[in-house]
Amino acid sequence: MFKACQIFVRSLTMSAAKIPEVVFVLGGPGAGKGTQCNNIVQKYGYVHLSAGDLLREERTKPNSEFGELIENHILNGTIVPVEITCSLLDRAMQNSKNPNKKFMIDGFPRNEDNLQGWTKAMTGKAEIKGVFFFDCSKEKCMERCLNRGKKGSGRSDDNEDTLRKRLDNYVTDTVPIIEHYENLGLVYKFNSMQSPKNVFLDVQEAIEKIGW
Repeated sequence: MFKACQIFVRSLTMSAAKIPEVVFVLGGPGAGKGTQCNNIVQKYGYVHLSAGDLLREERTKPNSEFGELIENHILNGTIVPVEITCSLLDRAMQNSKNPNKKFMIDGFPRNEDNLQGWTKAMTGKAEIKGVFFFDCSKEKCMERCLNRGKKGSGRSDDNEDTLRKRLDNYVTDTVPIIEHYENLGLVYKFNSMQSPKNVFLDVQEAIEKIGW
């Protein structure tokens, strides 16, 4: 009986000590990252964290010390300092009540600075299980985002000038990060020019391969 109790207590301790498992979700603005993350949440119950959404939420908080800085970066289509982004992501994972401890981080890391910042801040705090790369043409990304803006997305970056800057930054800064993880065998690439339904079929195959 005593031995069984020891095993039970050890099991609880191991469960409590389990670090979050993370899949990075990358692709250009409008590539369908948010749509597929929502599909994964509904089917598997995992947690979707959007780096962009966390930053936008933070900038609207009254008296936020980072609010004005974040707003300027978003409007200019530039990257918010990695220390801020990692802090918000870490806080969101630590505060999550989801028992799976499995997180999709959407739109991060976007550049080398993000990658180095994550490595410095999060090594030992989270395990990277894979990188989901949603591949979509610049033209289609632009079309989707502009349509989203016309429908009242409420996002200040859903305008043509900002989108062009974001797409240019994506090609220059984020594509090399995808190539980095591809060299590590962690990238799962999806043709997101397909219908969302067909893309999600491919996503489910990748989740099975990961054993996630």
